[in-house]
Amino acid sequence: MAASRDTSQRRLQISELVRQHGSVQVTALARRFGVSMQTVRKDLRYLAERGVMARAYGGAIDSHVVGGALAEPPYEAKRTTHLDEKRRIGQRAAALVKPGDTIAIDSGTTAIQLAEALPNIEVTVVTNDFGVLTALTPKNNIHIVMLGGELRRKNMAFYGGLTVEALDALHVDRLFLGVDGFDLERGITTHYEPEAMLNRKMVEAARIVVAITDSSKFGTVCLHRIIPVTELNALITDTGAPEDVREASRQFGFELLLA
Repeated sequence: MAASRDTSQRRLQISELVRQHGSVQVTALARRFGVSMQTVRKDLRYLAERGVMARAYGGAIDSHVVGGALAEPPYEAKRTTHLDEKRRIGQRAAALVKPGDTIAIDSGTTAIQLAEALPNIEVTVVTNDFGVLTALTPKNNIHIVMLGGELRRKNMAFYGGLTVEALDALHVDRLFLGVDGFDLERGITTHYEPEAMLNRKMVEAARIVVAITDSSKFGTVCLHRIIPVTELNALITDTGAPEDVREASRQFGFELLLA
């Protein structure tokens, strides 16, 4: 009975921590309660099954926080939403690329705008996005390395173990990282777990990490975390960036480029 009571009390306290802070991490909870990470994961799974929270990489997020963000917009809707801002961001990002560079371009509609704006110069582009491939194919001076895997038609990009493994032997000068959610406390997030796994591998392979996103994504938290904001070298966004993001660039030391 005592063990059962301890478990119930711990889960009640975890629920309260999620409500207070918006998210929790497995390692921190294990230290706090003096239990194994396996025990904490069982607690989070139990609470997630009852709708108290949503599981995320390394922990959990308040289900009320992720609420509307769990529904990923249709691909065609994303392509046409905030299009002017995405074009400007793509052009600003393309201006950073120099002949001889090796870059990785993540999937996403802003990434496609970067590919469209990229000049036909001697560069190597690594990508998993079908739209990026389509935009780059006519530019015959650009060497394209396409990461294979299984096509996810919901966003027309390739994912899976083969995609991640293809990055093991690759190193790139700069990664342009697309964003589904950007929150200063909870980091850069995405709707799709295999995408988060691939993006983290891309970050490992890159010397410089540049997030590219329009300002509508700020304050949004999706289910799967990619990296904390502190791991960014730069952020390219539009002039609608809120003051807290501008302040964070000074506090955390990443470059903020407005398009």
